[in-house]
Amino acid sequence: MTDKTEDETLVTKVMTFKSGKVAFSRRYQREAVGEDLVRFKSLFQALAALPILPGLAAQLDTDLIRRSIFGTAAIEGNPLTEEQVGELLAEPASIHLRERAKQEIVNLSKAYELLAAPSAGRARQPFLVTEPFVQEINRMITADIAHKHHSPGQYRDHKVEVGNADHGGAYVPPKIRADIQPLMTSFVDWINSEEVLREGVLVRAALAHYHLGLIHPFGDGNGRTARLLEAVILVQEGYRYVPVIISNYYYKSIDDYFIAFREAEKGSEGDVTPFLAFYVRILMSSLLDVQNSIHFYIRLFALRDYYRHSLELREVTRRQYDLLQILLPNLGKEFTLKDLHLDPQFAPLYREVSEKTARRDLERMENRKFLLRGEKGYRLNPFALG
Repeated sequence: MTDKTEDETLVTKVMTFKSGKVAFSRRYQREAVGEDLVRFKSLFQALAALPILPGLAAQLDTDLIRRSIFGTAAIEGNPLTEEQVGELLAEPASIHLRERAKQEIVNLSKAYELLAAPSAGRARQPFLVTEPFVQEINRMITADIAHKHHSPGQYRDHKVEVGNADHGGAYVPPKIRADIQPLMTSFVDWINSEEVLREGVLVRAALAHYHLGLIHPFGDGNGRTARLLEAVILVQEGYRYVPVIISNYYYKSIDDYFIAFREAEKGSEGDVTPFLAFYVRILMSSLLDVQNSIHFYIRLFALRDYYRHSLELREVTRRQYDLLQILLPNLGKEFTLKDLHLDPQFAPLYREVSEKTARRDLERMENRKFLLRGEKGYRLNPFALG
């Protein structure tokens, strides 16, 4: 008996009862994604080296989680806006709602606690996927939501159809629990195998996402479950911030997302290049977004210190300094001279100040480059430090 060649181990086929052979594949065109993966790793290392204070990190986490939960829910048709999602996330996570759209967000907020970074000092090691863990993700995501053909965390036993003609045609996953159960067992064995682990965490996370979507084991919440599993695998091996925001970029490229999945599913010889190439592009977009966000927050902290220093040097008055502090969290917001007396944010500072004095404040801060004048009014100058 001869050992299998590397090429022969790229695709593992599992025979099912009624769905024929289902393939688990790590066959892809290395040259199509390899260079971008190396570039991503290099840029991420530079990002990880940036000094991020705990307060900044917490603020960034909150922002990214809000955007991610909005995105992963919107992919599945949730109609809530990002602002509405943010309002729900600010409420106690224990609330139970009758509205499906809102309950989905509350459930996701609980499930996203699985994305907590590993404890400091813990050695990085591959996250081993288990069936109970995948089922627990789905249970958390779909809890307290009425669904005729779904029990949270339980494999389905009915036919479903995924996709449509606009996205490369419909795909029919395995139809019955008698096929899904052994497929999930095989999926877990395969995604934890030495061969897949050697592909590296970035590729392995995408393969987990894609193949779980291919099996589509649950009656509801399959996409959200697959995307969260992908993120958990990345987080547990040391990637921070980027895994959380990826879902927002899947949403922004929703048509390409569905098409990439369908093209991989229809590809010859189990070639999953279309999905992996798309995934790497999403990884890079997510990384650049996080990089910009971190640079933005670092700039805010630097500006805060700059204003304090300017106050100590008496380059600004206490009132002008307080105005700058109010403006800082709303960097792009424009305001007018009248707003200083009418807007509840500014009124306490200018209630007993004449219009002439208020105008002089604005002119002085504009001359010192603290403020910029736009078409409708003034706004904070984010480049006061260059």
